[in-house]
Amino acid sequence: MPDPRIHGCVFAVMFCFVILTADSQQTDPSEVKVLLGIRKSLIDPKGHLKNWNKSDPCAANWTGVWCFRKKGADGYFHVRELYLMNLNLSGSLAPQLGQLSQLHILSFMWNNLTGTIPKEIGNMTSLLLLLLNGNQLSGSLPDELGNLSNMTRLQVDENQLSGPIPESFANMINVRHLHMNNNSLSGQLPSNLSTLPNLLHLLLDNNNLSGHLPAEFSKIHTLIILQLDNNNFSGNGIPSNYVNLSSLVKLSLRNCSLQGPIPDFSSMPKLSYLDLSWNQFTGSIPSNKLADHMTTIDVSNNHLNGSIPQNFSYPHLQKLALENNLLTGSITASFWQNISLNNSAKLTINLQNNLLSDVVGNLKTPANVTLRLSGNPVCKDSNIQSIDQYCGHEGDEVDINSNSKIECQVQSCPLDNFYEYAPSSPVPCFCAAPLRIGYRLKSPSFSFFPPYITDFESYMTESLDLNIYQLSIDSYAWEEGPRLNMHLKFFPSYNDSESNTFNASEVHRIGDMFTSWHFPRTDFFGPYELLNFTLLGPYAHLIADSERRSKTSTGIIVAIIIGAVACVLAISAIVILLTYRRNGKYKHLISRKRMSTSIHMKVDGMKAFTYKELALATNKFDISNKVGQGGYGNVYKGILSDDTFVAVKRAEESSLQGQKEFLTEIELLSRLHHRNLVTLIGYCDEEGEQMLVYEFMPNGTLRDWISGKRSKTKESLGFGMRLRVAMGAAKGIVYLHTEANPPIFHRDIKASNILLDSKFTAKVADFGLSRLVPYLDEEGTEPKYVSTVVKGTPGYMDPEYLLTHKLTDKSDVYSLGIVFLELLTGMHPISHGKNIVREVNLACQSGMVHSIIDSRMGFYQSECVEKFLTLALSCCQDNPEERPSMLDVVRELEDIMAMLPETETSFSDVTLDNSGKMAPSSSSSPSTSGFNVTRKDQHMSEYVLGSDLVSDVIPTIVPR
Repeated sequence: MPDPRIHGCVFAVMFCFVILTADSQQTDPSEVKVLLGIRKSLIDPKGHLKNWNKSDPCAANWTGVWCFRKKGADGYFHVRELYLMNLNLSGSLAPQLGQLSQLHILSFMWNNLTGTIPKEIGNMTSLLLLLLNGNQLSGSLPDELGNLSNMTRLQVDENQLSGPIPESFANMINVRHLHMNNNSLSGQLPSNLSTLPNLLHLLLDNNNLSGHLPAEFSKIHTLIILQLDNNNFSGNGIPSNYVNLSSLVKLSLRNCSLQGPIPDFSSMPKLSYLDLSWNQFTGSIPSNKLADHMTTIDVSNNHLNGSIPQNFSYPHLQKLALENNLLTGSITASFWQNISLNNSAKLTINLQNNLLSDVVGNLKTPANVTLRLSGNPVCKDSNIQSIDQYCGHEGDEVDINSNSKIECQVQSCPLDNFYEYAPSSPVPCFCAAPLRIGYRLKSPSFSFFPPYITDFESYMTESLDLNIYQLSIDSYAWEEGPRLNMHLKFFPSYNDSESNTFNASEVHRIGDMFTSWHFPRTDFFGPYELLNFTLLGPYAHLIADSERRSKTSTGIIVAIIIGAVACVLAISAIVILLTYRRNGKYKHLISRKRMSTSIHMKVDGMKAFTYKELALATNKFDISNKVGQGGYGNVYKGILSDDTFVAVKRAEESSLQGQKEFLTEIELLSRLHHRNLVTLIGYCDEEGEQMLVYEFMPNGTLRDWISGKRSKTKESLGFGMRLRVAMGAAKGIVYLHTEANPPIFHRDIKASNILLDSKFTAKVADFGLSRLVPYLDEEGTEPKYVSTVVKGTPGYMDPEYLLTHKLTDKSDVYSLGIVFLELLTGMHPISHGKNIVREVNLACQSGMVHSIIDSRMGFYQSECVEKFLTLALSCCQDNPEERPSMLDVVRELEDIMAMLPETETSFSDVTLDNSGKMAPSSSSSPSTSGFNVTRKDQHMSEYVLGSDLVSDVIPTIVPR
């Protein structure tokens, strides 16, 4: 009979061969086919895509093709980003693009593409950024783009697109940026764009739009910039309710054929820039004072009459343009006399071609104030001294800047154009090779840049984690729009670079920040666009994405090597194993040994369980005791030797997520003690096992009660109980934010992470993603956020956190607000493409609030529900500053609970013992607070921790 060891060796060798040959094909074959189809539709005169026919896209670093770093469930890598900016490509967009089902970013910015936008792009439901600006694309916008509900940014500006804006764009519920300016779009603005819950920037200037301005736009409370210049909204004015756009920073409606009076915008607290010039407005200028931070007021070239308001003195004003109107009366010199301008500031007051007859006060203006009066009677009929100098015809000043060259005798830079002296370096005449970047502010909220240069430099360098001296604004100039075009130079640190250049990884990191829009949002500087990121001189050999993707390739090679080594070890193991078996000495030597932390901790108040103890408690982790399963692993019910019921969370083999959560939960829960936080009893970290032991929560998760899973009749809790649960969760989070030392941001608040004990006391659970707030800095200031990779559960995550990666206490407030909306409506945060915040807001706006309230709550007091709903929506504001603190949330909940009868929030008659069975009631009454309770069976209620799923339940609660 053949030796079994030989059979084992042959099998192992064949297994290794299969693995190694399988790894030769890395990218999904269907996606490779799509990429080749895309390449075929493009004209590439400079040969940028010449490597698109070599080897494998993800393994061979195809230009502009970025892949996920891990293989998918199908065993292949998938294309994550297609980034082909500024490569002088022509040709057309291939319909096959729509087959890249996992693509997040599609960028063809600044090429020469022609033809239409394929409707198949609407199939790419995972798409986050669609960047097609700066081409020659024509035709209409496909309705199918409205299917891109996950997209946050649509840029199709500076093309030749025509036709109407599809109403289907209202389905892009996550879109923040709609940039469609500089095309030939026509027709009426769709009023249903007002339902977009996250829209920040709507740029539609320089098109052929007509009809009226939709009054419904006043409901876009997130809107920061509305720029519609150079369209033809003939015969209509600005809807009066636009003054309700409380977040608006910039309103630009220049040359839109608008008529009627100018609304009073004094109630808009954030407005900084107002341009209504070149229209047909009549009547007087509203006399109420605008926000103090106004920088620009331009109502020139209209038919305005009456006098100039006396309160046009604003501390940050840069441009007051009232020329070419019918204004009468006198000019008040206090406009410029009462303003204290620093040396870098400038103010231009243009009053030309009106009917102004006099000047009140001292006419003399400071050096940085420009006054223009030509074309007014005061210039012809007045005897005011020195008035002639203000009555000349001066052209517009051009805000242009160019840094002068530094002259150094200490040393000399290499004799080429790629090295130069860093202008602001602390080391004199530091010679280095900068990264050169073309950058443009698309809609800034100012008219003169010098006063804000320092703020801009700080914003840029802090966002890039660089020193401020590493940035030099080589030049800047205003362009039509107005837009601010800049040439930026980023220099390496004089401390970190002996070769006076950035290393490859730093080049990639900086480039990735610009190309992926990872900069924190800035309302004042507005949206930006990257014009070029050209790698010259010592950087010319770098491909923009090579560093990131070479890691993928290196990882693949390493994986293959490791696989080969593993195969060799497997062969050796088989030989040894068969030898032991043949000699009768075989023993069970394999333990899980999969993720031991090698930390033998001793945590105060935390019991270190042995594997044997927990195996005994759970009957050796018998499947019948399994009550849940999640990303971390399985959850088992168990009974300790002292008859204590527990939940044992056992990590899966090779779960890196589990290992991190294991350490985080022990670190946090070992020192947190609050009645509204789940209690961690102990842990096990031996024999390759990682297990966490928690108090048993017989009533499972809040999500199950909301959805009706805890009851076969699909009934649920009443409003009073829901309010009580909301209060418990809120108090637990308040403890984390204000009493824990240091404070803790939970980062994954959701209904399935709120557990209910035997008396329905809410307890916050699952701290695997939580983050400690850093201690006070050197100045004694408490940090307000933690910069971190975005993690959490879709639908619950703070929009600001998603955009800026800054986790704050208000991030937890947002997530809890979503839970509150779930309690009120019974809906999921995201279901069938519908977002709970948007749906609730729509119901409120249409006066149909009660239609979305969960009918399973039974009877409730309308006033209390409305107050709870108002609180929930305030927690879900996009702007963190508009959300209440957790302390304010608790206070408001207390006020609402005080309005209810005490019996509506009690549950004393319905309790479960620690095993999950019905406990005797202290009351003789068979029901409580409008509920009947029936018992379904005698089995222990199954338990869920965190997001782990639970099936059956004991008590069913139904309205009478």
